[in-house]
Amino acid sequence: MSQFVISAPPQASVAVAGSDARFPVRRVFCVGRNYAAHAREMGSNPDREPPFFFMKPADAVVAADGTLPYPPLTSELHHEIELVVAIGGDGENVDASQALSLVWGYGVGVDLTRRDLQQQAKDTRRPWDWGKAFDASAPCGPLHAVAEVGHPKAGRVWLDVNGEHRQTGDLNELIWSVPDLIAEISRSVKLAAGDLIFTGTPAGVGPLEPGDKVSAGVAGVGEIAFTIGQKPAA
Repeated sequence: MSQFVISAPPQASVAVAGSDARFPVRRVFCVGRNYAAHAREMGSNPDREPPFFFMKPADAVVAADGTLPYPPLTSELHHEIELVVAIGGDGENVDASQALSLVWGYGVGVDLTRRDLQQQAKDTRRPWDWGKAFDASAPCGPLHAVAEVGHPKAGRVWLDVNGEHRQTGDLNELIWSVPDLIAEISRSVKLAAGDLIFTGTPAGVGPLEPGDKVSAGVAGVGEIAFTIGQKPAA
């Protein structure tokens, strides 16, 4: 057994619906602009070009309930509701026709974004990390096994803030489907059990303020609800 010079960090994990067991998180892949309407609202062309990806640290994944912290260094915290894919097997250079065999299950997550920092990075042609990969930036609801929910190909994706409707879309509007995304990622890196894929968000992304109550869901998969905490002291 290995000995470490400092205490090993706790294993990041996500709850599993109907079970005391948890799903260990290895890596978090996110795809950008995977709904045409969202691509347009962000000023991009929604034509089906090869997908692009960014990542969040595993411990950015937190339970999508209770009160989540408002992050530092931003005045533009934005919500992005997404279907989350939990990978349960290893694979590289996977053909899209076989990709779903790697999926353990699905969940509902929100890609929280420091939009002002992301925009600054875009303007200066620098990486997006500080806009996307901060603490608690990937709240996720309990995962549901494929045996329970199947492989959803259609269904409403939505998010409300304080009871006001903000985002809506349908899984059948994904520019790159779940099998496509798995195949594409596996051509660059070897996917492994414990990886999560946030599959993109529909149009309607917008700001969150302290005290806002967020409710969201993906039809056939689940619903989540959480509150945004107060801004940290300067």
